[in-house]
Amino acid sequence: MKTQLLGLITLCTLLLTMLLSGCMSANPDDQTVPWGRPAEWERDTPFYGG
Repeated sequence: MKTQLLGLITLCTLLLTMLLSGCMSANPDDQTVPWGRPAEWERDTPFYGG
């Protein structure tokens, strides 16, 4: 009985820890690097086709 209670407490603690330490969702506005397009200074150069 004592080992079952200890196992149940351990399991509940583990599950609670996993729920509280989840991943943070990032706001899309926080990303400042435009990976899909060239920077402003790159658009005026002849080497980038712009």
